[in-house]
Amino acid sequence: MTINNKILNKIQFTERNENEKLSVVGPIRLPIKQGDFEATFQWYCWKDVPASVSKEEMIELLPSMNLAFGQQSSVLVYGDFANSEDAIIRMHSICHTGDIFGSQRCDCGYQLHESMKMIVEHGCGAIFYLADHEGRGIGLFSKSLAYLLQDDGLDTVEANHELGFEDDIRSYEDAIKVLEVLRQKPVTLITNNPKKLEALKSHGLSAKGHIPLWGGVTDSNRYYLETKVKKAGHILGEGGVDNAERSVLHESRD
Repeated sequence: MTINNKILNKIQFTERNENEKLSVVGPIRLPIKQGDFEATFQWYCWKDVPASVSKEEMIELLPSMNLAFGQQSSVLVYGDFANSEDAIIRMHSICHTGDIFGSQRCDCGYQLHESMKMIVEHGCGAIFYLADHEGRGIGLFSKSLAYLLQDDGLDTVEANHELGFEDDIRSYEDAIKVLEVLRQKPVTLITNNPKKLEALKSHGLSAKGHIPLWGGVTDSNRYYLETKVKKAGHILGEGGVDNAERSVLHESRD
């Protein structure tokens, strides 16, 4: 099998552990249009592979990997991400219902699309789209069951506990390793979640802090957002929510 050098030149390896490494593919030009918003990002995707596998061997193995039966994470990069002195990033957990269907049970779709706009307006940044984070790490099928429990009155955390899961089982290890491949300078994180900021700092990465992102509050997701603040420690921050949204968040639930 003859492999095009253009493909090989777009692949980087970085160590994951003694038995595995991450294969990072990109950049790939990706024009995006959402309503009135248009921008061209550079897209990267990554996958764990055995430590001993070469680039050529990995490509030859692709047909036997059954990748369509799993999910792979990726990252959208805008601007001169490697060299810019000031870059903002978002570690975004996949949300099949919110990101794809526009579900109003959460604010995930709003946060994803708003982060894209913020990064383009800022001039430099990246969105890491984390494929194994559905439902805070419990997976789409388990999330469907958690939604049924929430319909019976449990909040997000209680529903996950009822199914035998911890509050949040997401890991940022691989995403941080890919971030280190793409950029060595400090970043500012778009998040309301202090655990994401702690994950960056615990790996010795320089973080200039965070930018809160609140919005898209509706009657359908109000209880969900209240739970994130009260039980998951999400940060409101000064000016993080406009007055109308702040009043919705702090209303007592019916």
